[in-house]
Amino acid sequence: MATDVILPSSVEEEETRHGDQGSEQIKEKQLVSSQKFQRFDSLDIESRSITNHRNSKGASGSVILTLAFQSIGVVYGDLGTSPLYVFSSTFPNGIKDKDDILGVLSLILYTVTLIPLIKYVLIVLQANDNGDGGTFALYSLLCRHAKISLTPSQQAEDSDVSNFKLEVPSRRLKLASRLKSKLESSQFAKVFLLFATLLGTSMVIGDGVLTPCISVLSAVVGIKGATSAMTEGAEALFADVGHFTVRSIQISTCAIVYPSVVLAYIGQASFLRKHADLVADTFFKSIPGPLYWPMFVVAVLASIIASQSLISATFSIIQQSLSLGCFPRVKVVHTSSKYEGQVYVPEANYILMLACVGVTLAFRTTTKIGNALGIAVVFVMTLTSAYLVLVMIMIWKTHILLIISYVLIIASVELLYLSSVLYKFDQGGYLPLAFATLMVIIMFFWNDVYRRKYYYEVEHKVSPDKFKQIADDRKICRMPGFAIFYSELVHGIPPIVNHYVANVPALHSVLVFVSIRHLPISKIPIEERLLFRRIEPIELNVFRCVARYGYTDLHNAQEPFEELLVKKLKEFVKDSCSIPQQTSNEGVCEKQEELNDGMVDKTNEFVEIQQEALMDAEVQLQAIDEAWSSGVTHLIGESEVMAAKGSGIAKRILIDYAYNFMKRNLRQREELFDIPRERMLKVGMTYEL
Repeated sequence: MATDVILPSSVEEEETRHGDQGSEQIKEKQLVSSQKFQRFDSLDIESRSITNHRNSKGASGSVILTLAFQSIGVVYGDLGTSPLYVFSSTFPNGIKDKDDILGVLSLILYTVTLIPLIKYVLIVLQANDNGDGGTFALYSLLCRHAKISLTPSQQAEDSDVSNFKLEVPSRRLKLASRLKSKLESSQFAKVFLLFATLLGTSMVIGDGVLTPCISVLSAVVGIKGATSAMTEGAEALFADVGHFTVRSIQISTCAIVYPSVVLAYIGQASFLRKHADLVADTFFKSIPGPLYWPMFVVAVLASIIASQSLISATFSIIQQSLSLGCFPRVKVVHTSSKYEGQVYVPEANYILMLACVGVTLAFRTTTKIGNALGIAVVFVMTLTSAYLVLVMIMIWKTHILLIISYVLIIASVELLYLSSVLYKFDQGGYLPLAFATLMVIIMFFWNDVYRRKYYYEVEHKVSPDKFKQIADDRKICRMPGFAIFYSELVHGIPPIVNHYVANVPALHSVLVFVSIRHLPISKIPIEERLLFRRIEPIELNVFRCVARYGYTDLHNAQEPFEELLVKKLKEFVKDSCSIPQQTSNEGVCEKQEELNDGMVDKTNEFVEIQQEALMDAEVQLQAIDEAWSSGVTHLIGESEVMAAKGSGIAKRILIDYAYNFMKRNLRQREELFDIPRERMLKVGMTYEL
C-alpha cells in the first residue's frame, strides 16, 4: 500500500509529500487514471473521517442541579459576601441625609442587575469556548474565526475538529468580513490583542491575590473600599464557568444568588433608615442579638469560600495560557474525574499564598486593598466588554443596533466605574497595575521566545527527501522497538532529528514523530486527537503524528498516551488501506463508461492495487505489534536556546538570561506528559535565535 491514495479532487498535491513509492509496479498502476484523479495525503483522509462528536453535550438534570448548588459558593463568593461592606464603603463619613440611602440602594440594585445578571449571566456566558470562560476563551474564539494568532502552526485539518466550528448566522457578513480583514492584515492589531489578553489575564491573577486578603478581613473588621465591590464576583463567575456549566450558573444566579443579594441590600437599607448612625457596621448591627455569633461564623466561612472563587479562576486561566504557549511550564492537576475543567495548579497556589501574606503585611488596612481590588476588577470587566463587542460583530453577527445598545447601556457604565476608581491610584490602586506589569513581562517574554523557537524549527526542518537519505544510509542501523519522538513542530520533521542521527546512528524499527499541537479551543474529543501521516518509503515504518489538544485538555487524563498512540496508529493503517476500495468502485463506474466508448477496461488493476494494499497493511500491523512488544522508547527533543552572534543587548537579556532562567526553574516537558523516566531519552540541541 502506498501513502498517496487516489481520490477525485482538484486540490493540488501538498508540497510535503516526497519520496519514491514502496513498489514501482504499484506506482505505475496508480498512474493509470492520473489524468482524472488527484491524490490526497493520508493525513487528509484521516482528517475527513472525523465523526461529528461534540464534547459539549447537555448534562443531565441531576448533574446540572448538583453543579448549580456547588457554584453558589465557588463562583459567587465575592458577589454573595458584598453586603458585608458595600454600605459602609459607600458612606465612609456617615449618612448626611436619609434620602441618600434610597439613592445608593437604587444604584446598587441597578448595578447588580445590569452587570452581574444581564451582562455576565445572560450575555457573556454565551461567549464561552465550549464550556470555558475568561479572557483567553474570548481570545481563542477570535483566533478561530480570524488569523490573528502570532504562531504559524495552523493546519487546514483544524477546522474539521467538531468543537472547532460554531453554528453562526449568515446575515450581516459585510461588517464582520471587513473587521476580520483589518485584524488579519494588521500586525499591530495582532500584537495588541495578545498584549490586552495577557494584561487582562494578569489582572485576574491579581484579583486572586487581593480577594482572599480583603474578603476575610472584611468579615472580621469591615471594609471601607471601592464602590465596585458589589460586582467583584461577576468576572470570577465567567472565568470559573469551565468548572461548572452555563445552565447551572444561570439557575443558581436567578433562583438563589440574585434574590438573596437583593433582599440583603433592601433589608440593610431599611435598617439604615432608622439607624443611620450605625452605617459603619451595618451588616452585623442589623443582626438580632442571639444570632450575632452564628452569623459571624457564617460570614467568615463565606468569605473564605469567596476567596476560592478567584483562586479557582486563577487556576483556570493559568491552564489556558499555558496551553497556548503564553505561560511558563507548571503542573496542572485535574481534581475531579467526574466533572471536566476542575483543575489545581500547585506552584500557583503557593505563590498566591505568599503574595496574600505579603500584601496583608504591607498594606495592613483593608481600605488600600479595596482600592487596589476595585481597579483590577473594573479594568477586567471593561476589557471583557471590548472583546465581547468583537465577538458580537465577527462571530455572532449581531445586529448593529444591539451592539450600539450594549455599548451605550453597559459598557458606558463600566467606563464610569473605571474612571471613578482610577483616582485612587496613589491610595493602593497602583498594586494591581504593578503586579499585572510584572506578569505581562514574564508571559510576553516567554511567548516571544516560544514563537522564535517555532520559527527556527520551521526554517530548519528536515525535508522528507533529506530524511530518506538519512534512512538509506548504510551506517544507520535499525534496532527492534517502538520509538516516539516528541516535538512542537507541526509542519515537518524537527531539525533535532538530524542532530540525533549524527550522534546516535540508529533508528528503531517503528518510529513516530509526534508533534504537539495546541488549538485555540477548549476541548478536543479523544477520537479526534491524533492525525497521522506516513513518511515514505513505506518499508521504513516511519510515521508523523499531530497530537492536538485544547487549552483545557490534560495529557494522560483518560489513558496513557503511548497506548492511545499505538491504538490510533493501527486504526490509521487499517483505514488507509480500505480507501482504495471506495475509489476503485468509482473507478469501475468510470471505466465502464470508457468500455462503452470502446476503451480498455482497467478495473482489474484497481482490484490488484487493493489486494496489495491489504497485504502491505498486514505487514505493517505485524511490524507495529512486534515493535510494541520489544518496548517503547520516548525521545524528548530538549532544545536549548541562545541569542545568535551579533544580537543586541536586549535580545541577549531576553533569551540568554530571562527565558533560560524561567526554563531551568520550572517543569520540563516529560513531567507534563508523565513519561516514565526508565524509558525516556533526551536529545539536546542548541538553537541560535
